[in-house]
Amino acid sequence: MQHQYLSLAFSPCPNDTFMFDALAHHRIDTEGLHFNVHLADVEALNHAAMRHTYDITKLSYHAYAYVEEQYAMLPAGSALGFGNGPLLVSARALHEDELATARVAVAGRYTTSVALLKAAFPQVADLRETVFSNIERMVLCGDADAGVLIHEGRFTYAQKGLHLIADLGARWEEKTRQPVPLGGIAMRRTHPEALQQTVTRVLRRSIEYALAHPDAGAAFVRKHAQEMDGQVIKQHIALYVNRFSLDLGDDGREAVHYFLKQISVK
Repeated sequence: MQHQYLSLAFSPCPNDTFMFDALAHHRIDTEGLHFNVHLADVEALNHAAMRHTYDITKLSYHAYAYVEEQYAMLPAGSALGFGNGPLLVSARALHEDELATARVAVAGRYTTSVALLKAAFPQVADLRETVFSNIERMVLCGDADAGVLIHEGRFTYAQKGLHLIADLGARWEEKTRQPVPLGGIAMRRTHPEALQQTVTRVLRRSIEYALAHPDAGAAFVRKHAQEMDGQVIKQHIALYVNRFSLDLGDDGREAVHYFLKQISVK
């Protein structure tokens, strides 16, 4: 296993760059593994997973439903929890009855946010796909009637004058009494289980280092953050990096299993 090279892809969002800074910048023992790191928007990573591009990749749990046979979900590195789901917003007060004909901006077909949107409002049909950081702009300028915000958008939408139609994560939690499975780290099943276990240990070690030294990766996080306000970055990390990030555990795995059973893969 010495000097083995693996490709690792994750998003530029603060929770990912915070968790994996130590790994990317050689601050921890990687047990002889070398990682070629790639950063990309989550929907780009979802599509890359369907092409089996990377050895190890962050992807939406919705997208994972399409690649379970090729990728194994690792127990470390997930974004899963309570109170951190996507938000459906609009520029004017929009009644739920209007959603059937509304143009709704989303961060991509395979994001978990779309699965949660469809679970809450199956009547929504007109999805306008765009990069997640462009959704607020589309709603504010009238290119979309509503938008599903993920990542930093949940902290900034109100001050920009947007109205909350529904907290899609809260609706899922009320229905299931389980945490919302947003995204996780998966590894190609062609790699042996022993190597998957080693990678899991290294990922967890990187997260543990970040939690113990929260300022160590600040420059890396700020470099890639879409929302540069320091307080928003801290809120983002605090919300999305939690006990499930270190280890899904039985309750996390149960939440993922239930989610994958409930969503429709077409």
